[in-house]
Amino acid sequence: MFYYLSLYYIQEFSFLNIFKYLTFRSGGALLTSLIISFLFAPIIINWLKKNQKNKKTVREDLPNNHLVKKIGTPTMGGLLILISFIFSTLLWSDLQNHYIWIVLSITFGFGALGFADDYTKLTSKNKKGLKAGTKLIFQFLISSITLFFLYNLIEHQFINTLAVPFFKDYLIDLGVFFPIFAFFVIIGTSNGVNLTDGLDGLAIVPVIITATCLALIAYLVGNKIFSDYLNIFFIAGAGELSVLASSLIGSCLGFLWFNAHPAKIFMGDTGSLSIGAAIGSISIIIKHEIVLFLIGFLFVIETLSVILQVAYFKAFKKRLFLMSPLHHHFEKKGWHENTIVIRFWILAVIFALIGLATLKLR
Repeated sequence: MFYYLSLYYIQEFSFLNIFKYLTFRSGGALLTSLIISFLFAPIIINWLKKNQKNKKTVREDLPNNHLVKKIGTPTMGGLLILISFIFSTLLWSDLQNHYIWIVLSITFGFGALGFADDYTKLTSKNKKGLKAGTKLIFQFLISSITLFFLYNLIEHQFINTLAVPFFKDYLIDLGVFFPIFAFFVIIGTSNGVNLTDGLDGLAIVPVIITATCLALIAYLVGNKIFSDYLNIFFIAGAGELSVLASSLIGSCLGFLWFNAHPAKIFMGDTGSLSIGAAIGSISIIIKHEIVLFLIGFLFVIETLSVILQVAYFKAFKKRLFLMSPLHHHFEKKGWHENTIVIRFWILAVIFALIGLATLKLR
């Protein structure tokens, strides 16, 4: 909106030329989503508390000290993230850019699915929410619609291809297997964030770190000069995603203010599924799926801990970890919640630096 208003009045007010710069609009988007979060958070938290009174918002199989500390804290806080993220993106981005609408659509779709899951947990006798198979089917359908439109936008030479870090101008042609790979990236990232979201602030900071890295990469990929200098693939229009990613950063920062220990609100599946899908879809558009794997390796570790736990128990009838995902294993071992969260944040920073290093080491 602001972008088009500036173009309309730019002849009368030359200073509006600044709205053409992605860096300025990215900063504006971040601050706007942050302010919206601060303004709406008390309203949303009070509304959720009122509607979730006397309802269980945490898993019953968690450590006892966890249950005592978290009881009564409202969930569905992802609504706060979605409202500030979508509104800020619409205000500051170029709405003629199709990539913006693709990411917003899949974010909203996964957010709606997460909301349905959270609502089911709160209102039905089955406190586990939607069945895993049902969630996967809807995630597959939402991702399929997104990829259908994306296929009509990606430049021809990048369709069905996978860019490999550390190598210049090297693409692997996945052919008909690329959609399967794309489903894995989107759904895997979405569920990875979801599994990581188990302690106060644990998931949201790695999301902020990952979104910051993707905002930078999107800006570089969409800039012909920088992409040539770094020997990464230039994708016209992808730079606009830096504005969207900045909106996500601001939304998550605003949420973190209220999700920091002791949390006043949990994001729930409404938030974790949606922001995970947003991150995954951005990586596909900018052709940095493998780099996302490196940057977001903390999410990979958490997901693998669940997979290994299930596989090991089926094979040997014993638990590999005291509890999964991995952060609950350390909680069971007696680690303080803040210790687990901060150490996982440190790992997220390390993984992000490794991922960013691939931009130059080619």
